[in-house]
Amino acid sequence: MLVHLHIKNFALIDEIDIEFGEHLNILTGETGAGKSILVGSISIALGARVSQEMIGNNGEYAMVEAIFQIQQEETVQKLRDMDIDMEDGQLVISRKITANRSINKINGESVPVSMIRKAAALCIDIHGQHEHQSLLSKDKQLEIVDAYGGEKTATLKGEVAALYKEYMTEKKEIEKDYVPEQERARQLGFLQYEKDEIEAAALKPDEMETVELEYRRAMNAGTIVETMAGIYNKTSETALSAVSQAIRQLNEIQELDSSIAGFAEELIQIEGLLGDFNRGLSAFMADFSYDENEMKQLLARLDCIRGLQVKYGDSYEEIMQHLDEVAEKLEKYSDYEEYYKKRKAQLEETKRRLQDKSDMLSDCRRELAGQLEQKITKALSDLNFAHVDFGISIIPCENFSANGQDEAEFQIATNPGEQRQSLGKIVSGGELSRIMLAIKSVFADSDQIETMVFDEIDVGISGRTAQRVSEKMCLLGSCHQILCITHLPQIAAMADEHFIIEKIVEKEKSITGIRKLDRSETEQELARLLGGVEITDAVLASAKEMKEMADARKNYIIER
Repeated sequence: MLVHLHIKNFALIDEIDIEFGEHLNILTGETGAGKSILVGSISIALGARVSQEMIGNNGEYAMVEAIFQIQQEETVQKLRDMDIDMEDGQLVISRKITANRSINKINGESVPVSMIRKAAALCIDIHGQHEHQSLLSKDKQLEIVDAYGGEKTATLKGEVAALYKEYMTEKKEIEKDYVPEQERARQLGFLQYEKDEIEAAALKPDEMETVELEYRRAMNAGTIVETMAGIYNKTSETALSAVSQAIRQLNEIQELDSSIAGFAEELIQIEGLLGDFNRGLSAFMADFSYDENEMKQLLARLDCIRGLQVKYGDSYEEIMQHLDEVAEKLEKYSDYEEYYKKRKAQLEETKRRLQDKSDMLSDCRRELAGQLEQKITKALSDLNFAHVDFGISIIPCENFSANGQDEAEFQIATNPGEQRQSLGKIVSGGELSRIMLAIKSVFADSDQIETMVFDEIDVGISGRTAQRVSEKMCLLGSCHQILCITHLPQIAAMADEHFIIEKIVEKEKSITGIRKLDRSETEQELARLLGGVEITDAVLASAKEMKEMADARKNYIIER
């Protein structure tokens, strides 16, 4: 759950810290006090897009930090799978917004904003006017049915998605591989020419390098012979003669100084090395030959290799790979009709498996829809839909998709004798928000998300309907942490923790603040919601009575 929210220099908020309770947290305030700013700051913390206009006037950056205490072990494990380490079950998400960028961190480590969105989606769910409107989408309606099916539906959807990908890949490959008969005949001749050319060359793995080296050697034979002869003359005559003479001179004087013998021995070794070098050099020169015909053959071979490289690949491996591809195409084109028939049969088999798995998913969805529509109908009755007739239709589609072969349509009739119609045709904004609340209450027992934020849940409702909504919020709050922004006293009276958002003028500027109310202050705020500008003793007494009745009703709902 969201235990702490820190906001600094965000729009009209200077700096605030909020400690939320673990059940139903109600937030109220005058119109324009900054309730939307608070919800916006929470959304920013959870990865919503940011802009520099959100930075306030008290610094060069804005900061939003949300601290969650994760209680669900399954959620903890999912976060660990994302390589997010938590200490004592705490998840700290912070975003620092500057003029040029945002700095995003989870538990002190910098992360991309996409990871913040993914992690936050496991912990908190925000419902505002946009989310209520999304309920009109058939994709959203199908998503709700699938979510009700849990792991079983998720597994089937994964299998359908995998088969759909396989089917579409095979279909695209067949379409890409299809070659008309005239084009096929033309390509057969061209491919056969390439195959014959490569095979006739009879390349060897290391031949490209060795032929080029041999050709370079032959091209520079004159330079090699001339240089080697010059070296031989220097080492066999000048150098060797000088070393021999030096040895004789050392021998003549070594009796005068015994240490001179060591130099004589070293020169004798040098004389032996020079002798070996000269014999090797002489042998190399004797074997070295230059044949003009051989050079022409090397040049012809080198031209052949370079021609293959230009056409089929720089290396031996690339040329051989091209040969394999050509051979494969020749085999395919030589009996193309049989090849195409096999591919079509394989595609039809994949389509059959996709159809079977999609049918299983459709059957599962129809069963889930029947169960879900009963529960949602009951929840809608609890929310003062007196004559509600709610249904979920699973409609087959002509084409496959990664999501199966279905559409879902939520239909409702709110008056006796009316036919069900699609939600978008008949429901008002207030009814739509109550339908979403009914759906969330059905999912409450199994939903792993610990915190839910409701904004504008009270649009278009009042009186007894508002009371029913407050009771449903209380029920949700018994198993989830709820943050609810409301204008209705019936809902506000159910609060376990009541916060007021207010605009304060300090040093000739307006700032938004938030504070937790005690019992007396809560009754004052309820009186404001009931009575408006002037709060009389009678209004205050009504507010006090409303709070007492709400407490009693809350205890009854939770115990039941």
